Amino acid sequence: MMEQKENRMIYLDNAATTLRKPEAVARAVTEALCSMGNAGRGGHEATLGASRVIFDTRQKLAKLFHGESPKQIVFTANSTESLNMAVKGILSPGDHVITTQLEHNSVLRPLYEMEKQGVELTILPANREGCLRMEDFGQAVRANTKAVFCTHGSNVTGNLVDIHGVGETARRHGILFCVDASQTAGVFPIDVQEMKIDILCFTGHKGLLGPQGTGGMYVGKGVTVRPLKTGGSGVLTYEREHPSRMPAALEAGTLNGHGLAGLNGALDYIKETGIHKIREKELDLMWQFYEGVRQIPGVKIYGDFRRRQRCPVVSLNIRDYDSSVVSDELFVTYGIATRPGAHCAPLMHQALGTVAQGAVRFSFSHYNTEEEVDMAVGAVKEIARG
Repeated sequence: MMEQKENRMIYLDNAATTLRKPEAVARAVTEALCSMGNAGRGGHEATLGASRVIFDTRQKLAKLFHGESPKQIVFTANSTESLNMAVKGILSPGDHVITTQLEHNSVLRPLYEMEKQGVELTILPANREGCLRMEDFGQAVRANTKAVFCTHGSNVTGNLVDIHGVGETARRHGILFCVDASQTAGVFPIDVQEMKIDILCFTGHKGLLGPQGTGGMYVGKGVTVRPLKTGGSGVLTYEREHPSRMPAALEAGTLNGHGLAGLNGALDYIKETGIHKIREKELDLMWQFYEGVRQIPGVKIYGDFRRRQRCPVVSLNIRDYDSSVVSDELFVTYGIATRPGAHCAPLMHQALGTVAQGAVRFSFSHYNTEEEVDMAVGAVKEIARG
């Protein structure tokens, strides 16, 4: 049996959260904890410094996503909050909305809530490889269709969706296009204007390499989103209604300034390192793992691997073993951290036929090494031999 090298955990659960962060992130958070006041809540240096950091982070995200203005970047706690804001902020009873089987519960559950309130919901099917048919989007549009909600990349299979094609379809039919970029922001280039994206939801703690508790959304100019919450904004205090100007319209209460300072540092790291370099390293590691396990007897891999460009994710099962049992064995015996189960994507598992068994997900960071991948391949071989 393989031995864990120095008992060090091999972390291959980066699709859930990136564990290793750039040094600049921890340094920025520490400095912010010691110096940052409440942005927009005064005129002294502590609050002005906080405002500068937060605005600078908006600018960097607007540039990363090719948004029209930093004012179109709204900060939230994570993708779940962003997606809830989008779903509940643009849909009304009588509207029709289109989504897919690829979606995370952060999209599905808010949509189910709105369905109970009178929103009509169409869920486009995926095939056994987890792929969509592009023509289905246009064919699903109705006279009352308000929006399309679609993930950029599946957190289960790693399959990418042709976001540009979906955006063109949505724009042609005059409906809003809302994208969940949880698995792709910071790893794949996203141009909200070229891709015809009206609302982009993202989290800071995955590919953007920032702290947990950070996230946001890009809201295109001319797109109105009803606020999920109202309250203190630092401006227009004597008005009874929450401010309508962006980004204050969607940012009630104190922001996670300390976390956003860390995200700011992460964005600097991504720019300096290069998003292309980060992505290609992750893909090299993912493909190394895939080639190492795909012909092991008893191993079944899920997803479409006909194209190199995909999220750095490989989900698999070994024989008829429950995915949680395999994942536990990987960690306890080999020190390899993975994610089993349903991955908060129930309809994706229905499409794959893995509802009962779940799947073991290996997801890679550019901080991982070829040696770690080799050890993971070896562990899968040993478990499969049973």
